[in-house]
Amino acid sequence: MSEPSLDGAYALNSLDDTKRLYADWAESYDSDFAGQMDFTLPASVAEAFAAAGGAGPVLDFGCGTGLIGERLTQLGVGPLDGADLSKEMLAVAARKGCYGHLVSGDVLDGYHMPGAPYAGVVSSGTFTNGHVGPEAISILLDLAAPGALFALSVNKQHFEALGFQAALDGLADRIAALELPEVRFYGPNATGAHKDDTGYIATFRKR
Repeated sequence: MSEPSLDGAYALNSLDDTKRLYADWAESYDSDFAGQMDFTLPASVAEAFAAAGGAGPVLDFGCGTGLIGERLTQLGVGPLDGADLSKEMLAVAARKGCYGHLVSGDVLDGYHMPGAPYAGVVSSGTFTNGHVGPEAISILLDLAAPGALFALSVNKQHFEALGFQAALDGLADRIAALELPEVRFYGPNATGAHKDDTGYIATFRKR
């Protein structure tokens, strides 16, 4: 079996494949991927959320190993809950002590989050190739309180291919103050074919 990789993650096309890849990757994800690739996106999302006045309680959607949670905790933002498809990734996140509730499941089936409604929703690296499309945004809005702040990263290629702009435009009656700054996903120490990947941090408020 091949080692988990970013290319493998981008090529995922089933829930079973996704669960299998992240089960294999969970224990080494922070060192083998986030560390070696200088993965700055989670911190960028957390900082954008805090800079826009974000406050808890916060739902970290697709929280993985808890990289956003670590940075939000450093910034004094909380309490935090997390949700992810991978139980193994959640187990790593739990050890970091940043989260209250951690829930495993497929967002399209709906989450039963104990902390809802949330004052904020963040996500890093989940709206990307082989993962989650724009249809999840309306589900996340259902878990948020009126006025809640969102900061969601979206891979640029994925944004264009799956019609995120049209989806966001279609939510105009539910969201306000949409901004889409473009950011780099990786820092100066990144290497390989994806080192210059960029995307957007979609920030907006629930009406």
